[in-house]
Amino acid sequence: MAHFAALAASLALGLSAGTASAQSVLRDAETESLLRDIARPVIEAAGLQPRNVDIVLLNDGSINAFVAGGQAVYIHSGLIGAADNVAEVQGVIAHEIGHITGGHVISDGGSKAATGITLLSLLLGAAAAAAGSADAGIGVFMAGQQAALGKYLAFSRAQESSADAASVQFLAKAGISGRGSIDFFKKLQSQEFRYGFKRSEETDFYSTHPVTSDRIATLQDSFERDAAWNTPIDPSLQERFLRIKAKLYGYLAEPAATLTAYPEYLTDAPARYARAYAFHKEALMDKALAEADALLAKTPNDPYVLELKGQVLLESGKPVDALVPLRRAVMLSRNEPLIATTFGHALLATEDRANFAEAQRVLKTAVARDRDNPFAWYQLGVVYEAQGDTPRARLASAEQQLGEMRLPEALRSAEAAEVSLPKDSPDWLRAQDIAMSARAMIERQRKKR
Repeated sequence: MAHFAALAASLALGLSAGTASAQSVLRDAETESLLRDIARPVIEAAGLQPRNVDIVLLNDGSINAFVAGGQAVYIHSGLIGAADNVAEVQGVIAHEIGHITGGHVISDGGSKAATGITLLSLLLGAAAAAAGSADAGIGVFMAGQQAALGKYLAFSRAQESSADAASVQFLAKAGISGRGSIDFFKKLQSQEFRYGFKRSEETDFYSTHPVTSDRIATLQDSFERDAAWNTPIDPSLQERFLRIKAKLYGYLAEPAATLTAYPEYLTDAPARYARAYAFHKEALMDKALAEADALLAKTPNDPYVLELKGQVLLESGKPVDALVPLRRAVMLSRNEPLIATTFGHALLATEDRANFAEAQRVLKTAVARDRDNPFAWYQLGVVYEAQGDTPRARLASAEQQLGEMRLPEALRSAEAAEVSLPKDSPDWLRAQDIAMSARAMIERQRKKR
């Protein structure tokens, strides 16, 4: 998961010099739940509101994290792969929160930092089973679509040091040991040594970041004097971390690599999780289901494992069989929007119109709680079109396209919806809002050229 050869260019947390490469957001209910839980005490210690701070996972194999506009921390998948425990990730988050509270952020003019969204709950990116009319203007969602990240902020040495100092305060106030932070910096330092990275006056890294060894010495001195230094890692959080780390590995790595890293003689939950994805990617449905069932035998009420089983069945061409585990997963997760999206997809994939009303209810609830879910909007548009409600199908399409920053298409879909929706209704007003937002962003992009 981690492309260590790139470390010479991105070895420091918060580094974001130069032009951003296109990256896609990885969304998964279980992963986002863990990131929220491990970040919450740090965010509160920083005097911020957890509901206002987003922790976003990017599909990028390099070891990096950064902030770029607003109160959002972006973490590369490679960083999760490189971390050994949850405390290391908390140390990274604390450092990045330090950049936010220190005001070390460049606004990107209000546009989203990353708009290509991949749902781990839709491994194969399967198309909707019920096709809508082309007149509805519903764009096809492409899993893994790349989108520009906007501007990175090249932090100065002073700002990096400031974020380091802030991370010490935040972790101490949250009662979290700084050992994880120190261990992660030592990982970065070992990669410098391994790849022979040498500092010179010409390197951006040298000019904008303190020397890693100096940072480690300063941080360790501060952390060792803190009362939380010997506080152990929360075992329940660590167990969850190992699961999502294995899930990401199984999702992102080639199946052969996954089966090497998690051989079949390992029977713990992370290994079974990783292998389930590997087997599923190889179209070995029986083996993937066996791994999911082994997990459910120990934790029958785990919504994320139920989601996995339903996903395997759905993407193996058995949407009817997928309904039972997915419906239960939605219930046990209290209508978690990403899980509900997969359930709504399965309901539509049955091609049984008797299921469409339930699909509409499920998907409307999902987008009400999480608007940044293009695939849910796509599915909802399919339902509306199947019911002959073309204006709302166009509005759903506009929501999807705006979320993916496909601005000209969003503008066309919103204008088409506005013409046919009842004037002054909430949907009509929303269509107007989308059209105005799309026009403004198109104009802003035109002026930047």
